[in-house]
Amino acid sequence: MKKVGIIGGLSPESTITYYKGLNEGVNRRLGDHQNAKILLSSLNFGEFVDLKEKGDWDTQADILCDEAQALERAGADFIVLATNTMHKMADQITANISIPFLHLADATAEKILEENIQTIGLLGTRYTMEQDFYKDRLKAHNVQVVVPEEKDRTIINDIIYNELCKGVIKDDSRAQYLRIIKGLVKRGAQGVILGCTEIALLVKHSHTPIPLFDTTQIHIEKALDFIFE
Repeated sequence: MKKVGIIGGLSPESTITYYKGLNEGVNRRLGDHQNAKILLSSLNFGEFVDLKEKGDWDTQADILCDEAQALERAGADFIVLATNTMHKMADQITANISIPFLHLADATAEKILEENIQTIGLLGTRYTMEQDFYKDRLKAHNVQVVVPEEKDRTIINDIIYNELCKGVIKDDSRAQYLRIIKGLVKRGAQGVILGCTEIALLVKHSHTPIPLFDTTQIHIEKALDFIFE
C-alpha cells in the first residue's frame, strides 16, 4: 500500500474531507482495522488568501514546492494537492519532485469522458473560472468548458471564501448556486464541475438532476486506485 502525501489546509474544511475519504476508502477495500498511510502538510490558508489578493503567485508556488519536497523526503510515494485553485502551480510542483503528482483536473476530465459528456460547466473560485490553467487542462482532454457570467462568478467566489471555507452552509447560498447551474445548462453544459473542494459541502447530487462532478471525491477515488496500483 503506497503512502500518500497530502498538501492541505487550503482550506481546512476540504482537507478534512480528503483525510476522512482516503481512510474510509482504504478500509472499504481492505476491511478490519485497515486505513490509509498518510503524510499531511497542513498550510495556513490565510497566508495564501493574502498572497492571492496581491497577485503573488510565485511565493505561493515556492511554498507548495517546498511542502511537496518535504513530503517526498518524509517518505510519501505520491502527492495530492487538496485544492482546485492551487493546481495553477501544478507544473512547478511536478518539476520539483521525483514522485508522481496526481492532477485533480486530469482525474475529473477522465470521469467526465466516462459519462460521454463533451461540454461541462465549471464552478470554482474566481481564479479557477477566469484563468486558463484549469480550463486548458480540461480542453487538453477534449472537454469544452462553460463558465458563469461575471456577476455570478462574483457570487460564487464570495460564497466560497466568506462562507464555505469557514464551514458556513446557508440555504440561500445553495439556491444561488442551483440557479447558476441551471443557467450553465441553458448555455449548453451537459453537467457541472464542482471545481472548488468546498462546494460539495453546499451542493449535492440530491439537490439537482443535473450531473455534478465533485472534484474532491473524484480525486480521492483516483488516489485510492493509485495507493493500490
